[in-house]
Amino acid sequence: MVSSSHPNLERLANSVLQPGFVGTTEAPDWLRRRIADGLGAVVLFGRNIVDREQVAALTASLRAENPDLIVAIDEEAGDVTRMEAWTGASRPGNLALGAVDDVDLTESVARDIGRELHAAGVSLNYAPSADVNSNPLNPVIGVRSFGARSDVVSRHTAAWIRGLQAAGVAACAKHFPGHGDTSVDPHFGLPQVTGSSAEIARTALPPFIAATEAGVRAIMTAHLLVPAYDPALPATLSPRILNDLLRGELGFKGMVVTDGIEMGAVTDRYGIDGATVRAVAGGVDAVCVGGDSAEQSTVELLAGALVKAVLDGRLPEDRLTEASGRVREFAAWSGRRSRMAAREEGGAGFGVGVRVGVRERSDIGLVAARRAVRVHRRSDPASESALPLTVAPHVVELSPVMNPAVDGGTPWGVAEPLRDLRPDTTSVRLTKAELDGHDGTDEVLDRAALAPADGRALVVVVRDAARHRWMSDTLARLLRTRPDALVVEMGVPTGATFGAVHMITHGATRVSGIAVAEMLTGGI
Repeated sequence: MVSSSHPNLERLANSVLQPGFVGTTEAPDWLRRRIADGLGAVVLFGRNIVDREQVAALTASLRAENPDLIVAIDEEAGDVTRMEAWTGASRPGNLALGAVDDVDLTESVARDIGRELHAAGVSLNYAPSADVNSNPLNPVIGVRSFGARSDVVSRHTAAWIRGLQAAGVAACAKHFPGHGDTSVDPHFGLPQVTGSSAEIARTALPPFIAATEAGVRAIMTAHLLVPAYDPALPATLSPRILNDLLRGELGFKGMVVTDGIEMGAVTDRYGIDGATVRAVAGGVDAVCVGGDSAEQSTVELLAGALVKAVLDGRLPEDRLTEASGRVREFAAWSGRRSRMAAREEGGAGFGVGVRVGVRERSDIGLVAARRAVRVHRRSDPASESALPLTVAPHVVELSPVMNPAVDGGTPWGVAEPLRDLRPDTTSVRLTKAELDGHDGTDEVLDRAALAPADGRALVVVVRDAARHRWMSDTLARLLRTRPDALVVEMGVPTGATFGAVHMITHGATRVSGIAVAEMLTGGI
């Protein structure tokens, strides 16, 4: 518990925290008290969301405590969605937009996201991912990136920011200085970028420069080690990366926010409180927490650690004051942005006067998902006649364990949307654990996948097959028996093609599944 003997320091400490919480209809009392005591922001997660009307009411009640409160969310759309965590995203993610490579489309999709968030009272979106996915086996970025080329990622990062901010919601480019060339998930370990400073400047930094030029006012740090800049401290804690590189060389003057501070990449070594203090001391302005640690005790621990660090000299008070000032400046700017967008929409700003839930959802997401699908056929008569389906399909979905950035309960796949168009569709979803739990994998596949598809079309759906050996092996076993199968890749494609027809969606969103189902049945 923070001592009450230093009220000014306590308010400064509260102002730089961006915590999550548990609740959908109202915020807990402890959070309301923190807001009254200067808390600068809150973060919404899938657990806080039922529908748009409910979110608007929740955010309005929070701002009743402080009209300048920043309400943040991690709504990338695509595979990482909070607003649609229980239904599946109605807009494709970055890789799909990068595959289409139409910046006007990207800007329109982002504006559509922004309008929904703005109507729900959200003022800051921790998106877009400006990472260049140069490592195709990256376990945490993948389809969240616009692609593997710096120029593609740069122009779509800028377009996404323009679209979102035109709708009155602030964007936050992430994960600086670039998380694309990594092979470790920071939730569980410390990734490392091994390139030279010249290589990083050429490949990873251009999208962040483009983001700054597009007017982004917030940038999120990455929990990774970049020895070319700092061999000792992860980027989130590194003055060399945050001050010398981001603010010095790149000239960024806005708010710097951490990725979730509870991740193992920083807490395993420094603890959640130690990482928070080091991050603010190193140049961070706001600390995001609460994806996992959403309790009152966590916020008390972090605020208390910041106050104690000032008192014992580990954190200069003027650094904490500077961070707090940047948060306030950002809040004022985002408030003006909201009011400007609200006037254009005929409302009053941040959910007030905006007709939440009345305006029909745009179909721009489905349009984008359709344009992102790529279809490759074998050059033989069987593949030429495979589409559209003329017999009832059996769908086999191979489901990986997702990284924590992706809500594990978010619907995805092809079977359900295909069943909406072809009610005689049957399906099975298999995981590595289910296959490993049996003595004979071939027996399981025969019973669950091949036998139900006898005399029918077989559709095999994979998600990042190249990253999961069990998945690529299972796909190969199925294709040995059924070379006429249709294969749908809903993750990062490898360049190889499989089956009689190979369809690539560049993401596992609900609308991507609908787009594939339409193509399979000849609906579009």
